[in-house]
Amino acid sequence: QVQLAESGGGLVQAGGSLRLSCAASGSFFGIGDMGYYRQAPGKQRELVATINSGRNTVFADSVKGRFTISRDNAKNTVYLQMNSLKPEDTAVYYCNAVIGVPRRVYWGQGTQVTVSS
Repeated sequence: QVQLAESGGGLVQAGGSLRLSCAASGSFFGIGDMGYYRQAPGKQRELVATINSGRNTVFADSVKGRFTISRDNAKNTVYLQMNSLKPEDTAVYYCNAVIGVPRRVYWGQGTQVTVSS
Protein backbone atom coordinates (compact mmCIF):
# COMPACT_ATOMS: atom_id res chain seq x y z
CA GLN A 1 0.00 0.00 0.00
CA VAL A 2 1.38 3.37 -0.99
CA GLN A 3 1.61 6.07 1.66
CA LEU A 4 2.87 9.65 1.73
CA ALA A 5 4.35 10.74 5.06
CA GLU A 6 4.71 14.47 5.63
CA SER A 7 6.85 16.33 8.12
CA GLY A 8 8.18 19.78 8.82
CA GLY A 9 5.20 21.99 9.58
CA GLY A 10 4.98 24.29 12.57
CA LEU A 11 4.71 27.83 13.87
CA VAL A 12 7.01 30.54 12.58
CA GLN A 13 7.11 34.32 12.64
CA ALA A 14 6.60 36.34 9.49
CA GLY A 15 9.80 36.48 7.49
CA GLY A 16 10.92 33.11 8.75
CA SER A 17 11.48 29.82 6.97
CA LEU A 18 10.23 26.26 7.11
CA ARG A 19 11.07 23.13 5.14
CA LEU A 20 8.44 20.51 4.43
CA SER A 21 9.27 16.94 3.45
CA CYS A 22 7.11 14.22 2.00
CA ALA A 23 8.29 10.64 1.55
CA ALA A 24 6.48 7.97 -0.45
CA SER A 25 6.61 4.41 0.85
CA GLY A 26 5.19 1.06 -0.17
CA SER A 27 5.42 -1.11 -3.23
CA PHE A 28 5.12 0.74 -6.53
CA PHE A 29 6.74 1.34 -9.89
CA GLY A 30 7.66 4.91 -10.70
CA ILE A 31 6.70 8.32 -9.36
CA GLY A 32 5.57 11.08 -11.67
CA ASP A 33 4.67 14.58 -10.55
CA MET A 34 5.08 15.43 -6.88
CA GLY A 35 3.99 18.60 -5.16
CA TYR A 36 2.22 20.50 -2.47
CA TYR A 37 -1.22 22.02 -2.16
CA ARG A 38 -2.58 24.05 0.73
CA GLN A 39 -5.92 24.82 2.25
CA ALA A 40 -6.60 27.75 4.53
CA PRO A 41 -9.73 27.91 6.73
CA GLY A 42 -12.79 28.71 4.66
CA LYS A 43 -10.90 28.48 1.38
CA GLN A 44 -10.52 25.90 -1.35
CA ARG A 45 -7.43 23.77 -1.64
CA GLU A 46 -4.94 25.42 -4.00
CA LEU A 47 -1.74 24.45 -5.77
CA VAL A 48 1.48 25.67 -4.17
CA ALA A 49 4.17 23.99 -6.28
CA THR A 50 4.84 20.88 -8.30
CA ILE A 51 7.90 19.16 -9.72
CA ASN A 52 7.92 16.44 -12.34
CA SER A 53 10.33 13.57 -12.85
CA GLY A 54 12.48 15.82 -15.06
CA ARG A 55 12.63 18.36 -12.23
CA ASN A 56 10.57 20.93 -14.10
CA THR A 57 8.70 23.08 -11.61
CA VAL A 58 5.47 25.07 -11.41
CA PHE A 59 4.69 27.59 -8.67
CA ALA A 60 1.63 29.54 -7.65
CA ASP A 61 2.13 33.25 -8.32
CA SER A 62 1.73 33.98 -4.62
CA VAL A 63 4.85 31.97 -3.70
CA LYS A 64 7.15 32.62 -6.65
CA GLY A 65 10.54 33.87 -5.53
CA ARG A 66 9.95 32.72 -1.94
CA PHE A 67 9.38 28.96 -2.17
CA THR A 68 11.46 26.30 -3.89
CA ILE A 69 10.60 22.68 -4.54
CA SER A 70 13.00 19.80 -5.06
CA ARG A 71 12.98 16.03 -5.06
CA ASP A 72 15.27 13.14 -4.27
CA ASN A 73 14.24 10.27 -6.51
CA ALA A 74 16.47 7.79 -4.67
CA LYS A 75 14.54 8.53 -1.47
CA ASN A 76 11.11 8.99 -3.14
CA THR A 77 10.94 12.32 -1.33
CA VAL A 78 9.85 15.83 -2.24
CA TYR A 79 10.89 18.95 -0.34
CA LEU A 80 9.28 22.37 -0.12
CA GLN A 81 11.55 25.12 1.15
CA MET A 82 9.50 28.10 2.26
CA ASN A 83 11.29 31.40 2.86
CA SER A 84 10.06 34.90 3.66
CA LEU A 85 6.86 33.43 5.04
CA LYS A 86 3.81 35.65 5.36
CA PRO A 87 0.72 35.31 7.57
CA GLU A 88 -1.30 34.57 4.42
CA ASP A 89 0.78 31.41 3.94
CA THR A 90 -0.94 29.96 7.00
CA ALA A 91 -2.72 26.77 5.95
CA VAL A 92 -2.67 23.00 6.06
CA TYR A 93 -0.16 21.85 3.46
CA TYR A 94 -0.85 18.59 1.65
CA CYS A 95 1.71 16.57 -0.24
CA ASN A 96 0.56 15.08 -3.54
CA ALA A 97 2.16 12.50 -5.83
CA VAL A 98 1.27 10.57 -8.95
CA ILE A 99 2.52 7.04 -8.45
CA GLY A 100 2.51 3.65 -10.10
CA VAL A 101 1.27 2.06 -13.28
CA PRO A 102 -1.45 2.90 -14.09
CA ARG A 103 -0.89 6.34 -12.55
CA ARG A 104 -2.85 7.10 -9.39
CA VAL A 105 -2.92 10.26 -7.27
CA TYR A 106 -2.01 9.97 -3.60
CA TRP A 107 -2.27 12.55 -0.80
CA GLY A 108 -0.40 13.01 2.43
CA GLN A 109 -2.16 13.51 5.75
CA GLY A 110 -1.46 17.25 5.79
CA THR A 111 0.77 19.36 7.99
CA GLN A 112 -0.14 22.66 9.62
CA VAL A 113 1.90 25.75 8.82
CA THR A 114 1.14 28.82 10.91
CA VAL A 115 2.83 32.16 10.28
CA SER A 116 2.39 34.78 12.98
CA SER A 117 2.59 38.50 12.25
